[in-house]
Amino acid sequence: MSERRARVWAGIDAGKGHHWAAAVDETGSTLWSKKIDNDETAILTAMGEILDLADKVSWAVDISGTSSALLLALLAAHGQQAVYVPGRTVNRMSGAYRGEAKTDARDAYIIAETSRQRRDFAAIDVPAQMAADLALLTAHRSDLVADRVRMINRLRDALTGVFPALERAFDYSSQKGALVLLTGYQRPAALRRRGQARLTAWLANRSVRGADTVAATALEAAQAQQTALPGEDIAAQIVADLAAQTLALDNRLKRVDKQIRDTFRGHPQAEIIESLPGMGPILGAEFVVAAGDLSAYADAGHLASAAGLVPVPRDSGRRTGNLHRPKRYSRRLRRVFYMSAQTSIIREGLNRDFYLKKRGEGCKHVQAVIALARRRASVLWALLRDGRAFTSAPPATQAA
Repeated sequence: MSERRARVWAGIDAGKGHHWAAAVDETGSTLWSKKIDNDETAILTAMGEILDLADKVSWAVDISGTSSALLLALLAAHGQQAVYVPGRTVNRMSGAYRGEAKTDARDAYIIAETSRQRRDFAAIDVPAQMAADLALLTAHRSDLVADRVRMINRLRDALTGVFPALERAFDYSSQKGALVLLTGYQRPAALRRRGQARLTAWLANRSVRGADTVAATALEAAQAQQTALPGEDIAAQIVADLAAQTLALDNRLKRVDKQIRDTFRGHPQAEIIESLPGMGPILGAEFVVAAGDLSAYADAGHLASAAGLVPVPRDSGRRTGNLHRPKRYSRRLRRVFYMSAQTSIIREGLNRDFYLKKRGEGCKHVQAVIALARRRASVLWALLRDGRAFTSAPPATQAA
């Protein structure tokens, strides 16, 4: 321990409450292995001890998220660069070492050894303030959207048990007027007593668009069911509560969307990203978060590959040209390109023409959208490389 090495590799098995770090030399021998609390003082102390072991330390972690945020920030503040070793890789590499135990100390050792043997892992950059803000906002929005879907499903299930005709009458995921209706009326008898005129006025006072249509549809459903079902009163209270919570959640989503839009449009490349048809501020913000620094992608193919839009070969012997869908890629980045491609085919234009061309060649809908997403990845990469906005007409060719 007293002899100073030229280089060591430090692997960190990150966790919420604590981390475990292990340092190995060029022969794979363990020089240092300890448990570290997820606390600034403890991390700095351990970092100092590891840095004293060698002239150069190569750091590797298995989590690049909130659990390791403080650790990565402290490493970056002291001029240390960490690489990301995926958990799948750590799991598979564990079989190459003796023993079957699963401990934090062993995982940290495997992370260090894997980073020592492989030099192709992606470096982790601490995001800038804007990227960090967008990452938090988009993650929060995803949670709110998931909560809304669960709430709508619970509402429809409760309403089906007592008033199935009204449950079938509206699409509660997209019709605000139907949710407003449920905050006051959930039973067929109550709707019939209210009547068309008074129900229309009640909805209009709550700023419901097409109040007369909503009222007519609800009363038609109420006339179709004359029987009161068991548990109707309790179910009506639950439905009204869920409808009110959904409306409140919609207001929260609007505020978050506005915050994302305002933050994203402060990005230096926001105008270029938004110029691509189908790429709005929400998907643009998710693209900035998922893609990170575009200098990490040597060309458009690397960006498409990171998004899982490039098939991978599985050839063996005489079997060649056997292409399959990749398994290791950024699901979030793939979703950005897929959703933007899906949106772009709604309107007439180059994107829709390409989609229809692929459908004419025999591709199914999903295959055609993925093909379009692959093409859009190349276009977006070229736009960001050249620093220009998208135009339907190709730019004039210039001499090199």
